[in-house]
Amino acid sequence: MAGRGRTGPRSTEYAWLITGPLAMLAVVCATVVGLVAPEPFGEWPLAVLLLVAMVAAGMPVLNFTVRRQSIGMTLNEIPLVLAFFLVRPLTVVAIYTLSAIITHLRHPSTATKFWFNVARAAAGSSLAVLVLQAFPPVQGVGPATWLTLFVAASMVNLVSLTAIAGVHTLLQGWQAGREVFRKSPPGLLAAAINIACGMIVLILIAATWWSLLLLAVLVAALALVYRAYAQFFRQHRTLADMYELSRAVSESGQYGTLPDALLGRVRALMQAEYATLWLPAQGRHPEVLLTARNDDPGLLDFAKTPAALRERARDEGRTVAVGRGLMTDADLRPALSAERVKDVIVIPLRSGQAVIGTLEVANRLGDSNHFVRTDVPLFETVAAHAAVALENSRLVDRLRHDAYHDALTKLPNRRRITGALDEAVKIRAPGEVVALLLFDVDRLRQVNESLGHAAGDKVLAEVADRLRACAPSSALVGRAGGDEFLVTLRLESAEAAVELAAQLREQIRDEMVFDALTLDVDTAVGVAVHPDHGSDAASLLQRVDLAATAAKSVPGSVQLFSPALESRSLRRLGLAGDLRRALDDGELKVYFQPKVTLRDRRLVGVECLARWEHPAHGSVAPEDFVAVAEHTGQLGRFTEFVLREGLRRSRDWSHAGQPLSVAVNLSARTLTDQHFPARVQELLDEYDVPPQRLTLEIKEAGVLDGTDRPIPTLRRLRDLGVRLSVDDFGTGDSSLAHLRRLPVHEVKVDRSFVQGMATDPGDLAIVNAVVTLSQQFGLAVVAEGVESELTLELLQDIGCEIGQGFLFSRPLPYERLEAWFGAQVDPETISAGELPRLRVVP
Repeated sequence: MAGRGRTGPRSTEYAWLITGPLAMLAVVCATVVGLVAPEPFGEWPLAVLLLVAMVAAGMPVLNFTVRRQSIGMTLNEIPLVLAFFLVRPLTVVAIYTLSAIITHLRHPSTATKFWFNVARAAAGSSLAVLVLQAFPPVQGVGPATWLTLFVAASMVNLVSLTAIAGVHTLLQGWQAGREVFRKSPPGLLAAAINIACGMIVLILIAATWWSLLLLAVLVAALALVYRAYAQFFRQHRTLADMYELSRAVSESGQYGTLPDALLGRVRALMQAEYATLWLPAQGRHPEVLLTARNDDPGLLDFAKTPAALRERARDEGRTVAVGRGLMTDADLRPALSAERVKDVIVIPLRSGQAVIGTLEVANRLGDSNHFVRTDVPLFETVAAHAAVALENSRLVDRLRHDAYHDALTKLPNRRRITGALDEAVKIRAPGEVVALLLFDVDRLRQVNESLGHAAGDKVLAEVADRLRACAPSSALVGRAGGDEFLVTLRLESAEAAVELAAQLREQIRDEMVFDALTLDVDTAVGVAVHPDHGSDAASLLQRVDLAATAAKSVPGSVQLFSPALESRSLRRLGLAGDLRRALDDGELKVYFQPKVTLRDRRLVGVECLARWEHPAHGSVAPEDFVAVAEHTGQLGRFTEFVLREGLRRSRDWSHAGQPLSVAVNLSARTLTDQHFPARVQELLDEYDVPPQRLTLEIKEAGVLDGTDRPIPTLRRLRDLGVRLSVDDFGTGDSSLAHLRRLPVHEVKVDRSFVQGMATDPGDLAIVNAVVTLSQQFGLAVVAEGVESELTLELLQDIGCEIGQGFLFSRPLPYERLEAWFGAQVDPETISAGELPRLRVVP
């Protein structure tokens, strides 16, 4: 709520609220002393000497910084004790106040701070001489005098400490004031030591003034020792801070908090008001500009450093240091003045020879303090540690990103999707499902083989871009690997997931142009949802894979998972080990379905169809064991088994005076075997069957896959004299015009169109077009699925020549086929060289 407490430090102008009362206290105490003291002023020549001593003693020997305040350990108390004893009270106030004015004029500061320090000195000394008036007059240098002088000198320090704490409390809050008192004991102890030293000096002076010579030598020696200790102390503190910085940086790099740990410690180590880290944009990493400011717990998104200094450090690859105690880059001082910055050091961060950013400090704490040349090597060492830590942090971040993202598409990979899916399953809300959609890109293998893997990568990248653009904003889109993409999101039902899958498939389905080549991008989509189809990511991924595989053979190419798919998959997995044994033991059988001329019903041949009666599973669907044969390396042996059986029966029928052709189905994978045509020739020779009596049927998707891969094998088979047929025509995306470049002799219209001719005008139109255009191309047409007399009549009307279907016969084993011959063939129509004619069935 607005108005509830301060959110930042107040302006320093508020310090006048402390300066005014201090000045008033000084006036009141001085007035009282002037009224009660018999001689308030006097001993001016000695006072001048003490003034010089006070100014000299006011130079700090060892500095401490408390928040924004610089506290120096000085020797002020020694000449102050002498002044209390040797000169008149108001003279003490005058020379002590004047020494404060001279000291602070040597270090320019704001008027507010200057007059605060002057008022603090005047108030402290005035109150001290007033306390002296309350004690009996000092006589000699005995213990009574020691106590009186100690109280008076301590009063000056107490007033000073209270005034400083009051200003910090007023400007920055009570915590800052409490911090001043908390850090005061070392300073008060030093002041007490200085007071004791002053009393010793006083005792020596009382004995003989010549003792000042010995004291001067002793003070000089102590000053040298003091400075050596101060240097050692600073070095020790610097080493400790460097160790803490290195440890904090190494630990924070694991948790992504490196800037926080780095900048806070750099600012404290360099005793700077601001510490800034700047990293320009690099790859997927955006620009970073973060600043740690004294008394602010968090990081700020601005920099106190002028941009000109940062640009020079980056462009020239060297340290840029500007300030009173720094002699380099003096031409940039106007830029500092414009930003009201006292001094700045900017160090380029390097990775090898490249500059990856800068580390900067600005404004040494304390108005009398500045960065000096010896600070630059220390800061360069810190920057070197920081550069290594930042590079390692980015390397870890890059490795972590690469571990969960696909390098080609930049999408989350299967591991990332799995993790997100597990989390989504855990926090699913009632009344919703967690949907998983798997998009399988069609014909990517053909693209890789025909155009190269670079073209295949472009297809995948384009599909990824389209899917990412079309998917809802709440969806997580990733690449599962290969040609598969995953989409997961929350929806209200499984039906909504199927609907979304269909919409996305249509939206990403479009032409893709590569130079002069245009490709159609299409996908099959599997859908699985939690909790219906799995309780964890592993089961959902397994089942959506099954659904995507099934989607390739369903209208619309979108399939929701059902338990039947899993049982079928498990059954196929179990069949893999049984198929080899079945081939060895002769469990597979070949059935034959007659092919008949539609106009005069003459038997022209049979199609060979493999059947498998499994001892445990019963009848196994051909698509199941053919798929198993393809994936277990047994396809060649399986195809040869069917060919041998068909050619053997064709030879037997020929010897019996019934020359019939046989048709054998081929897998598209068989056409990639360059040795297959030679094997066919060997089998024809072995069974002494003319090649024109063998028809090899290949599904439309196998010969018209958009590539020229099957054409060499087809031409070699045609050169053998074998007839070639395109099976299930119409179920794919090709057209009859594509057939003109293929060496085929026959087209088989898929049963789905033939069976719908009698009721669907569209199916009738399709069959009519296929028959008409095929005949113009010189291709024979076989209609599959002829099951009614009405269908037969319609096929006759449009000129279709050959048909097969349940109207004539189901697929039969060889023995039953022989019986069927005897029952259906009219003996009176059999003559030498003619095909048998079937009886007309009323």
